Amino acid sequence: MTAPTTNAAALILAAGRGERMRPLTDVHPKPLLHVRGKPLIQWHLEALETGGFHDVVINTAWLGEQIPERFGEHWPGGNVRPLHIRYSHEGRDFGGALETSGGIVRALPWLGEVSDVFWVMAGDVYTPGFRFTQDAVARFAASGRLAHLWLVPNPPHNPNGDFGLSADGRALNLPAGATGPRYTYSTIGLFRAALFTEARTGIAPGNPQGIHGKLAPVLRAGMDNGDISAELYTGAWTDVGTPARLEELNSSQT
Repeated sequence: MTAPTTNAAALILAAGRGERMRPLTDVHPKPLLHVRGKPLIQWHLEALETGGFHDVVINTAWLGEQIPERFGEHWPGGNVRPLHIRYSHEGRDFGGALETSGGIVRALPWLGEVSDVFWVMAGDVYTPGFRFTQDAVARFAASGRLAHLWLVPNPPHNPNGDFGLSADGRALNLPAGATGPRYTYSTIGLFRAALFTEARTGIAPGNPQGIHGKLAPVLRAGMDNGDISAELYTGAWTDVGTPARLEELNSSQT
């Protein structure tokens, strides 16, 4: 039985400078670089629309004006129900990207208008088979957890992984070298606003001062409290972090 349609919003993280992708990112922000015929971020937008998630926030900083110029506030045009896109302009408002937790807290007032539960994903990963599903949101909402992460097998550039995974689906804060495998965080997850309180992040609601904040310490503290679940995703996934990886994707159209 298919879960009923939810109103979960999504945040696409698109504010980074993309230093390793230079000189390509001297001209365009990394999420607008083309992968197999379309901007990298568009793969996420299409997948969200397919899953029935129509409320999107995109954070921007480096060359950030190019993203709303490309996608506007309603995309794609002409659909019965296009995506409603809002932009958290960190570069314009604070002079640069706020890092992941800082950016999430900044966007929370908009995300929270839709639901307490929301998707977060990096705008520079390519995972064409990943499905943003209503069932995943319903299961997470019923779980009481504060986050659910999708982990992937470790790519060559991150051989030691990020987090462990227990047999009962808990994400584990395993130190490097610990017994048991560690996997790489795909940068795709479901979250609750309660994970990003000022007590947990050190950032005031809405981040009015533009405080920078990393996500990993927040996740690790949540894992230590048993608040984070996870699952392993084994479909195609690429962190498009270098020109070589981009070239490899575009030279292999499969």
